Amino acid sequence: SLERSTIPLKDGIIAYDNIFRGCKKLKHVHLVEEAVLHETIAALQLEEWKNDMKNEIIAINQRLPTARAGVGGDVFDAGEKAQAVQLWISSVLSTIVQYKVRHRSYLNEAATTL
Repeated sequence: SLERSTIPLKDGIIAYDNIFRGCKKLKHVHLVEEAVLHETIAALQLEEWKNDMKNEIIAINQRLPTARAGVGGDVFDAGEKAQAVQLWISSVLSTIVQYKVRHRSYLNEAATTL
């Protein structure tokens, strides 16, 4: 049974709620472009933002072990793992976009003051 998955950080990459049905051992998701994301996070101005993003990234590996996997033969029981990954991807993307916008705003404000 699947224990780990490596996926790109892309909204809509998990198209079906049943994609991880029956994957009771799935506990870890890694990102394909994790190094690039960490570079982006390191460039953020505030330590609070950096910590928030790091916590956001590891949150899925705390959620997956307790998410139901669903029953393999039951078409009505997709489980919770795919939905957890979908929500996590959306959350990571929206949070990093929010911080990047605020970061640019602070940089523009600082450039204007100079």
